[in-house]
Amino acid sequence: MSLKTVGTVLTRTLWATGNKSPPAARSPQVNRLRSTCSESGATQQGRGKTKEQSWSSDGARQNGDVPTSSELPHRCTTGNDKRSKEPVGAAGVTGVRRRSYTSTAAPMDTKSQLWARYNDTKRLVHVLIPPGACHLLNSSTVYANNEVNLDEVDIYGFDYDYTLALYSNALNPLIYNTARTFLIEHFKYPEAIRKYDYIPNFAVRGLHYDIQKGLLMKIDAFHYIQPGTVYRGLSPVPDEEVLQLYGGTYHVPLQQDSGFYGKGPKVKQFMDIFSIPEMTLMAVANDFFITNDIEYDPLHLFKDVSEAIGMVHLKGYMYKWIMQDLDKFILRGEETDAVLHRLVSHGKKLFLITNSPFSFVDKGMTHMVGKNWRDFFDVVIVQADKPHFFTDCIKPFRRLDGNGDLRWEKINSLDKGQIYKQGNLFDFLRLTGWRGSKVLYFGDHLYSDLADLMLRHGWRTGAIVPELEQETRVVSTSRYALNLTWLQALTGLMERLQVHRDPESVQILQEWQKEREELRVMTKNMFNPHFGSIFRTCHNPTYFSRRLCRFSDIYMASLSCLLNYDLTYTFYPRRTPLQHEAPLWMDQLCTGCRKTPFLEEMSQIR
Repeated sequence: MSLKTVGTVLTRTLWATGNKSPPAARSPQVNRLRSTCSESGATQQGRGKTKEQSWSSDGARQNGDVPTSSELPHRCTTGNDKRSKEPVGAAGVTGVRRRSYTSTAAPMDTKSQLWARYNDTKRLVHVLIPPGACHLLNSSTVYANNEVNLDEVDIYGFDYDYTLALYSNALNPLIYNTARTFLIEHFKYPEAIRKYDYIPNFAVRGLHYDIQKGLLMKIDAFHYIQPGTVYRGLSPVPDEEVLQLYGGTYHVPLQQDSGFYGKGPKVKQFMDIFSIPEMTLMAVANDFFITNDIEYDPLHLFKDVSEAIGMVHLKGYMYKWIMQDLDKFILRGEETDAVLHRLVSHGKKLFLITNSPFSFVDKGMTHMVGKNWRDFFDVVIVQADKPHFFTDCIKPFRRLDGNGDLRWEKINSLDKGQIYKQGNLFDFLRLTGWRGSKVLYFGDHLYSDLADLMLRHGWRTGAIVPELEQETRVVSTSRYALNLTWLQALTGLMERLQVHRDPESVQILQEWQKEREELRVMTKNMFNPHFGSIFRTCHNPTYFSRRLCRFSDIYMASLSCLLNYDLTYTFYPRRTPLQHEAPLWMDQLCTGCRKTPFLEEMSQIR
């Protein structure tokens, strides 16, 4: 069964079992307001005579109920049927006359009707998900928020950490353990904190931290806290307490929330992949003081943990670990090499802007690409101090010599084969002339790497989101597809049938609401048991997703995804229906989940 057929069947069924009539398949010659058919007795065993039935185009019964699928009569009208003259505006009238039914089935009470509707819908969810539909997603896909034609892109720019170089999760425990040691030895925190080992998969990127309350949480695109995702230390905070702490609402006011770079006065958003061990250490330190009933100031703890994490980077520990074991920490180096070779072979200009020091970048690029890696890039800038590199116009460029020492001469041009330090984007634009949509820059940090380039300078931007691989694996499972489809169907049932207000119906709806909450928790836990998906709250996009769509034209799990597309390829964003639009786009039924060329075609491109 094709996706188009499935979409049609589901649409007809939901309309038939809802409060609206199913859309009829009509040819251009058929009157838009009426269709005629007859059903002969010879084709109906056991009926013995011709039977004609009629109904109108709206779906409400006279008493407001809707028939189950077993009650629906054959849809026919006589050719002489006349539309009623019932005026628009009459009680229960929406511009067309109400549907009349004739059926020999015994009438059902409201309770039986609700459960019949529930069972019919649940059966359809299980039956109509096509085999293999869950396996159409591919983690090598490039996803588009905005239309991008690669044929118009002449210049490709890159960040280094988590863009050209992807790191393994083995780095996180080292950052955590070293920062924990700094917290104990430098900031004089209790030695007992050393008993807390790193907790893999506790935190996810994009979480918010209430600095004054010491709470780690997930916030959606509308600044609302997702219930069940608020943690004080390592323990979840009950929803009732969260409401009390925030004045009876889950909403976090804009003036308190994270600012443009995720650093609000009271709430900070952790957008850096390196921040995952920082969030874990923050939670662990809070948990120690709480469980041992030791009074402390959450504001001081936040500041101290942030500085301890910063010392790991400033003192060069992370650089040293990676350079000592490049094979252990750097992933997909050969694919980075393939991307650069492919771009250069097609005449594209490349540049690198990173905050990392030259010695570190040189070691990693030599490992991935070879000693001649600098030949690929027209401009190389290290220790750029992003995001200030994109906003300030004060720091000048300085050139490094072959030993990595700073030169003193004024920079009048950015030459290929040279290494430059610091500088600013305004001088970069003046010296290169690279402007507008012909430039595509890739980075992993939505604020520091991409925001200013898109909003102020009109560059194309590509976000590297390594978490897509794990999230795609979850979304591609049959269990997730079934749970999510039933969750959506159950929500639809509750929405349509909440008009029933008798005590029995209210009790049934409460049971459905409880099941809906259980399904929400179940789908959340499939990604992360504490915070769920980095892209979704219960039903809304997360604050992270909102920023991802705002600051990136395209996004992908790694740069290697580019190998699956020709360099004249155009990425088209999926046209998803707005809330007031009909969800009947052919893109949704046929191509919506296939945002990657088929694997055979991808292999030819590679």
